[in-house]
Formats: sequence, C-alpha cells, structure tokens
Amino acid sequence: MRLSELEAVVESLLFISGDAVPLSAIAQTIEMDKATAKAIIHTLADKYESEKRGIRIVEIEGSYQMCTASECFEYIRNMYKSPNRQGLTQSLLETLAIIAYKQPITRAQIEEIRGVSAEHAVSKLVEKKLVCEVGRMDSPGKPIMFGTTNEFLRYFGFKSVTELPALDEEPQSKDVTFGDQ
Repeated sequence: MRLSELEAVVESLLFISGDAVPLSAIAQTIEMDKATAKAIIHTLADKYESEKRGIRIVEIEGSYQMCTASECFEYIRNMYKSPNRQGLTQSLLETLAIIAYKQPITRAQIEEIRGVSAEHAVSKLVEKKLVCEVGRMDSPGKPIMFGTTNEFLRYFGFKSVTELPALDEEPQSKDVTFGDQ
C-alpha cells in the first residue's frame, strides 16, 4: 500500500471513531509497526497544521483523535449557541480543578475543601462527561471516587493530567488590617 493510501486509511479511522484511538489499534489495522503508524499520524497532523486546515490530530495519552482547529472555535461556537452548550460556571470550574488535582476523590472530600455542597457541581460535571466514577473508597458506605475523563483532556487541550500546571502549595497571604491598626 502506498503512503497516500495509508494516510487515507488512518485519516478515515480517526474521523469515523469520534474518540481517541490507541496507536496500537491503528498500527494493527494498517498492518504496520507502531513507529510507522506514528510517523503516518504525525505526517497527517503536520499537513493539517501547515495547510491551516479546520481539523487537527491530537495525541491524548498515547491515543490519537481528530478534533477541530482552535482557530475555528468562534465560528463553531456561533453555530452551536444554545442554552445546553454553555461554558463552565465558577462553581463547576472550582470543583473540576479539585477533582483534577486530587483525583481520585470523593464528593465528601470535595465538599471539605470547598466548604459547600458539591452534589450539583459533581452531577453537572458527570453530565458534561468531564468527570466520571473511577472506583469506590474502601471505607464505610463505599463512597464513589471521581476522576477526570478523556473529554476533560480534550476540553482543556491536555495530552494527559501530568500536563496540569503545577500548584503553588503555599497559600497566598493577604495583608488584612482591622480598624485603625
């Protein structure tokens, strides 16, 4: 099979999948080794980028997915403006950040950190497929533990959670003065 035919097959696999496809599955499907499959994927990705195409191939934890180009975001957003496609509220972002950095984590642990109920925020994040149940804690009641999903990685443009920015562990001290001190 010629290179252009292999590229066409890989392109169609990524397009039809809709989700991230493991490199091993692509290599097996085109009957090539992983290094060759990866080279074909990167060649396609480079073509999309250099030709300023509306799609990109992104890597997500060793898998590859076809996504829209970020520079097309405004046009896509305009086309799909609707109440169901709203962004994330401050509450959802705070809850998502806690889950992303502390995963796996239970709802009770999230509530302890935030100081408010997290039931609504967690259920909305699950509904948006940004977090999911990753197991149960081995303690009384076996509470559900949550973690981020591949959709979370796509949403924020990360290849893996290891790309999350480092946290400043030192709390920011704020000079507070009371009265005429």
